[in-house]
Amino acid sequence: MSGFSTARQKMVDGQVRTSDVTDSRILDAMLAVPREAFVPAAQQALAYLDLDLDVGSGGTKRYLLKAALTAKLLQAAEIKSTDNVLVVGVASGYVAALVARIAARVTATESDPALASRAATAIAGLGLASVAVRTAAAADGDAASAPYDVIILNGATEIVPQRLFSQLAEGGRLVGVFAATRPSRAMAVTLTHGDFGHRTLFDAAAPVLPGLERLAEFVF
Repeated sequence: MSGFSTARQKMVDGQVRTSDVTDSRILDAMLAVPREAFVPAAQQALAYLDLDLDVGSGGTKRYLLKAALTAKLLQAAEIKSTDNVLVVGVASGYVAALVARIAARVTATESDPALASRAATAIAGLGLASVAVRTAAAADGDAASAPYDVIILNGATEIVPQRLFSQLAEGGRLVGVFAATRPSRAMAVTLTHGDFGHRTLFDAAAPVLPGLERLAEFVF
């Protein structure tokens, strides 16, 4: 077993399984997708550490989230094999690659054009033809490919992402970290008969996605 393969197995066994992730499809995807392929070459030795890894460039901070948080969000989303999924703020593309092994169709958005290009290249290198990467602001989603059965925030939001909610299909669910209050919490938002329901999943922390920050308040 290669060094990265060993690290991948240890990540799943030591970080993901121990976080109450039991969905075999997610575990299998994390064992199959080479996380190091979504990290700059100089940082590949850090790819499997239990941390939010900055994969941005040119001063733009964008993160590969901790494996355990990623897996728990995917499990909470209850993705079906027939689902149309949107990944918001995909950064270098890792989460979209995982979802592509579970869902029928994946659209991934990233606000940084250079990073979106890197994500598309990394995903194409794995032969994952079901993924489309778009350059778009996190708050905008991608209405052209909506409605979505699942929307996954690859980071936190400090605001209510109304445009994303409007792109959910009936019965759809959005999962992500909501950081408008402290402590921040992972939540699931579901659309049922035209009404949105909110369910707290667990306490969680993640870097806030660009474009989903709380507006600064003017102080006299």
